[in-house]
Amino acid sequence: MMIGDMIVSSLEFPEKMSLVIFLGGCILKCPYCHNPELIDNGKSVELNEIIEKIESSMDFIDSVVITGGEALIQYDDVKKILKYCKSKGLQTKLDTNGCFPDKLSELADLLDYVALDIKAPFDKYKEIIGSDIGDKVKESMEICINNLIYLECRTTYVPYLMNPQDIVEIAKSITTDIYTIQQFRDKTVLDKNLQGTHIPSRDELKEIGEAVKPFLKKVKIKTAEFGNEFIS
Repeated sequence: MMIGDMIVSSLEFPEKMSLVIFLGGCILKCPYCHNPELIDNGKSVELNEIIEKIESSMDFIDSVVITGGEALIQYDDVKKILKYCKSKGLQTKLDTNGCFPDKLSELADLLDYVALDIKAPFDKYKEIIGSDIGDKVKESMEICINNLIYLECRTTYVPYLMNPQDIVEIAKSITTDIYTIQQFRDKTVLDKNLQGTHIPSRDELKEIGEAVKPFLKKVKIKTAEFGNEFIS
């Protein structure tokens, strides 16, 4: 397998202590990607090394999070990891960009939680990130809903590429347990033209969150300064 790292965190799965596995590889090249080193790279490890890491962490974790990159590129190994986790009574979470709805569907019974990136309004993916995958992302969302998987949809708000109305359009078109609006940060990005561009403030995100709240069950914003904050 190609991985970036494995860490223990209390942040990636709410109210759970998790082993977080960062997998290498992604078919997208989003301009604002904050893990660009994982798009084409990673270190090679054997699957049994990951299983051993999960086993050695069992005393202080109750969940495993598989993220990336795009984890479903390494579908076969991801399935084996998820099966092992469920056999050990661990909760499972997958972070995905929604590019592989067929693969996601095949894993549905092994997943407790999915965090799905909604990078743009479904009909504006090509314009905003350069890849016309909106229909696939929508299908991935529907798979989670139909299989009763806890779903978090999340959007990184990048003022250079989108505007507040784009976020409103997303909110009107999704069904999710919680919607997270994430603060764009320019420190590590794939497109160097984004470095030095406007970073949305907490107040800006809060205003957008309040605008979309009527359309959704739960809304939160996430900033570097204040972490996760729910919009009431």
